[in-house]
Order: sequence, then structure tokens, then C-alpha cells
Amino acid sequence: MASMIRQSRAALAACLLMGFMLAGCAAPPNGGRDELGVVEPWDPLENVNRVTFDANMWLNDNAIGPASHAYRDVVPEYVQVRLRQGIANLGEPLIFGNDLAQARVKSAFTTFWRFVFNSTIGLAGMYDVATDMGLTRQTGDFGQTLYAWGVRQSPYFVLPLFGPSTVRDGVGMGVELWADPMGRVFDKANGGDANYAIGAVGGLDKARNLDTLDELRKGTIDFYALLRSVWLQNRQAALDEAIGVQSSNMPAIP
Repeated sequence: MASMIRQSRAALAACLLMGFMLAGCAAPPNGGRDELGVVEPWDPLENVNRVTFDANMWLNDNAIGPASHAYRDVVPEYVQVRLRQGIANLGEPLIFGNDLAQARVKSAFTTFWRFVFNSTIGLAGMYDVATDMGLTRQTGDFGQTLYAWGVRQSPYFVLPLFGPSTVRDGVGMGVELWADPMGRVFDKANGGDANYAIGAVGGLDKARNLDTLDELRKGTIDFYALLRSVWLQNRQAALDEAIGVQSSNMPAIP
């Protein structure tokens, strides 16, 4: 079972990498930003993206959303928070590795000690004692690392189930699914069953954001375009951290 999981992760990474190479032949105008520094959508795959987006919204409305509401109705909020923080703590090693790869030494140092304190004093991360100590959670993923390494432009890409992304960030997600050190630990310990459980609980918990999506969708003529714009602006803030640049009033990136 563990080998099958690793093979599927490797296949996903390979497919996304090929898509990245095929879709990255042209560059967006003006470095992806307008004269005010606002991110301009680059969406050459829009026709395909809209089909995937519609499928995702159908799943959200008819399966994931109802399941998430049932989870929140059954599981006490206190337990939800503990599980949420424990799962977030499992992601700290990946953040640490990406911060090092981006030469963000201070962020890596903060993440290292967050993981140490939350995993011990915080009882396997269920209590975020590190934030109370002034060690705030950092950003750090492989898509962000690729950006820091020079892959600045990438087409917008809607992933099945996962939602808004770019081809570059999709590649990063595939690599992380394959390379996640905590995932490999669980693979060896119990054949990956814990990974499935963690993924299911994490997915149900994150689906609480669907309520926010529903609010955004009300009265919107083109919800796809609105969500694309909101996601790109928020994502750019994390990407800017990778190169140590403030997001506001940024010039176009060459």
C-alpha cells in the first residue's frame, strides 16, 4: 500500500511538471502586474479551468459541503480546534525545508522552534503554544520556493478538488505530496492509513471555508473570475515573502 501511495504521488508530480512545461511557453504581459502593482490574471487554460471549477463547485455543494457541516455538527468545536492545530503542526517540517531552500533563515529558525515547542509542550501540536511565545506561523511551500528560484510567471490552473492554483504551484503540491517527511513516517508506521485519516479530517475542516465562498458567490455575475482574482492577490502576498518584497505598491516583476 505504501509503495502504491508513493507511486501515485510521483505520477501526480510528473503530470503536473509536464503541464507546467507545456503551459509555460508564453509570458503574461507586464510581468503579471498592472501599473499599480495589482496581479493581472494569466489564464490561457480558462476553458478547461471553468469546467474543473464547475465540477468542484458541484462537489462542494452536493458532497463536501454537507459532509463538512455534519462534521462540525457532530465533533465539538474544542476537538475541531485541537485536530486543526495538530494537523497544521505536521506541516511545519515542509515549511522549514522550503524556508531554507528560499534562504529565509529567520523564518526557518522560527518554524524549527515552533515545531519543537508545539510537538512537546503543545502535546503533538494540539496546542499552539509557540504563537503565544511570539513564534508566529510562517509561509513556505514548494510552489513558493520555485518562485524564489526564478519561476515568476505561471498560468492560473484550477485543480480538481483542491481548487485555485497555478501550474507552478500545482507542481509544487505534487512534489510535496511525494516528499512530505511526516507522510513518509506514517507510511512506514502503518501503511499510510494515518495519512488517509489526516487528509480526510483536514479536508472536512478546511471545508468550513465554503461558507465564506457562499457569501462571495451571492450576487456575483462571474464567480469564477472573482475567486480567481481574490486567490491570485492573496497568493501573491505569500510569493512576495519568498523574495523579501512588500506586496503593496510593488513594481512589475521582470
